[in-house]
Amino acid sequence: MANVRDLADHHHLVSELFSQPKSKEEWDSYRLSDEQVAHFHEYGYLSGVKLLDEVQVNKLRNELDEIRDPKHPAHHLFYEFHANESTNDNAVLFHSLGHWRITEGFHDALWNPAFIVAAHQLLENKPVRFWHDQLFCKPAHHGGVVAWHQDYSYWTRTVAMQHLTCWTGLDDATIDNGCLHYIPKSHRWGLLDAPEIAGDMEGLMSYLSEEQKEQFKPVPIELKKGYATFHHPLMVHGSFENKSEKSRRAFVLNVFADGTISNTDEVLLKGVPEIPKGKKMEGKFFPLLYEGLK
Repeated sequence: MANVRDLADHHHLVSELFSQPKSKEEWDSYRLSDEQVAHFHEYGYLSGVKLLDEVQVNKLRNELDEIRDPKHPAHHLFYEFHANESTNDNAVLFHSLGHWRITEGFHDALWNPAFIVAAHQLLENKPVRFWHDQLFCKPAHHGGVVAWHQDYSYWTRTVAMQHLTCWTGLDDATIDNGCLHYIPKSHRWGLLDAPEIAGDMEGLMSYLSEEQKEQFKPVPIELKKGYATFHHPLMVHGSFENKSEKSRRAFVLNVFADGTISNTDEVLLKGVPEIPKGKKMEGKFFPLLYEGLK
């Protein structure tokens, strides 16, 4: 354990997996179109944004295979690690937080210019600060569900609500293998109660009004590997089980606009020092990723 390096100490690229743009023109090549940004604000999500090439996908897949082993020497750096967050062995959902601290590829994915430029635009051009990462893996044949939920219902320990989620596939995500589904425009419903994430797929329904239930029309988000979907913190989303012959692996980057503050005196993430209520979210574990071009 003495030789393990905590990559949270490094707030910059540490490998050659991604390249830092060297000019305004190179940065601008990653910008979303006005139509894409407008779609996000109207419907609560934006899908089909390419973030990774084949080499990058394969690198992250290999790193994922390594860190899923509980005997990995840096395992203690995870904030959470659930080999199966479900209680059902026939509905497996691997879920973890904190892998950016462990491997160079997942660390550097935070500073991927294709990600941070898009995030900056979708956060209304505010500086982008890292919140936490996640891995969601559904094995072939017996992959479990991620129940309908809103991300911010688990994040009220940070305010104001100026958060953003980015989900990126390491496999092709299809209806058959449990791709993400959205409820378009549900980001306008306000904050709902938080269900058990790997529990009853329909648990959220008991918190909805009759009008919301009428508007509850899921849209599947099928994506090729290396492509991402961004969504609003109040966007209702979930994913069904994987009974196909193909796995469904993905990683999630959660960010918020700089200036977000702690809303609790309790621990925000396991192993991370407390940030007192009312104090700005910053420091080693919440690095500033992108301020925009000056």
